[in-house]
Amino acid sequence: MHRPMDDHFDGAFPSAIRPHPTEPPGPWPAGAPSGGLPDPARVDPAVLGALLARHGWRRRGGATGRYSRWTPPGPPAPPGGSTSLLVPDTVGFPDSEDLLAEALTALARSAAPSARGVLVSLAVPSDEIRWWREVPEPAAGAASWTGAEHLHGAARQILLAGALAVRGRAGYHGARHRRRALATLGSVLIGPAPGSRELTAFVPAETGRPLTVRLYHALHATREAVDYQRATGGMDAFDTAVEAGVCRELTEAVIALVRGSEGAGIALEWAPAAGTPDGCPVRPEPVEFSPGDLPALRRAGARYLRDEPAVPVRITGAVVRMRRAGPRGPGIVRLRVLAGAEVPHVRLELDEEAYRIAGQAHLVGLPVRVEGRLESRGGFRRLTRASQVVPVQVDEEERDRLMKSLQENVDYFEEACTGE
Repeated sequence: MHRPMDDHFDGAFPSAIRPHPTEPPGPWPAGAPSGGLPDPARVDPAVLGALLARHGWRRRGGATGRYSRWTPPGPPAPPGGSTSLLVPDTVGFPDSEDLLAEALTALARSAAPSARGVLVSLAVPSDEIRWWREVPEPAAGAASWTGAEHLHGAARQILLAGALAVRGRAGYHGARHRRRALATLGSVLIGPAPGSRELTAFVPAETGRPLTVRLYHALHATREAVDYQRATGGMDAFDTAVEAGVCRELTEAVIALVRGSEGAGIALEWAPAAGTPDGCPVRPEPVEFSPGDLPALRRAGARYLRDEPAVPVRITGAVVRMRRAGPRGPGIVRLRVLAGAEVPHVRLELDEEAYRIAGQAHLVGLPVRVEGRLESRGGFRRLTRASQVVPVQVDEEERDRLMKSLQENVDYFEEACTGE
């Protein structure tokens, strides 16, 4: 029985977002005070104050020029019933470090979900991305299971679209750059207490700033293109928006976020410790979408998919599967791409002579080089007009690895050679 020739991508991809840790990660020494909390000597009071304000904490006065008092978001609690932080205005006072240590400890013990978010951003200076969906309030305040999955899935898609746009501008990326784009999401953290209506992600500014900057430009360009289409009926704005990072992957992600809701939005805040990136406002405006935007987004996605051109390539790859109808004639070959294209695998049809060369190359543990056109149909996984198929010499280590692959998959090639 033949095994499938290719593994078709179904739109899903593994989650690359790590859950919120028990203790906030970061470059703090293992012996840091307060049970692993950030070292108070390395915390900037101005950054702490900015993060508290961002997360809804309220400044309740204090000694002007010395310290400020902060209380958590929500209705005022009875005396002695809520956390109250004293944050020094500068580190120039003798008790500044002690006050910061007490504030960090109080945050760690606070029941307010926002307290953990503040600690995460202190431990790893991060840009924050917040998604929300306007949906009916769940019963008894509990988060809907399917609603939470829906929100998480859409958020992952939006982050992936931004990471793909960092790798290159295209109306449709397909399988191109996907592995590297997913790898960039490995350091992203999910905020505390995720639910079905709101979700926050922390993107480390040191490594993820290109992603958040690209998402900022791409989301606003998407909003402007949708407004233009709804006002004029024209799709031209979506063409020019590609340079800002808009693509089919992003339009599909926004559709997923909005679908089934009364509206949805994305807000972005820069890491105070890292400052504002060039070309971006200090406080970016949130971007909101409504169900009325969905037709324009669907048309744009279809347009991107239809218009993305094929790419001429010269690929070096290892033969991993072969199949043809009989012992002679043309056949289908699947290559694991080693160089020449940012996709993991390609499938191509070869004439009888080229098919024979590919089979012999695999039997002796050699990859092949082939020229052709990488077609957008199917997600850039198919090579057409294949020609110039030749074996390629590799070092002994790579050759041994390819031979091991042959031994593990020898049944594919027995089938291919016998035509069964």
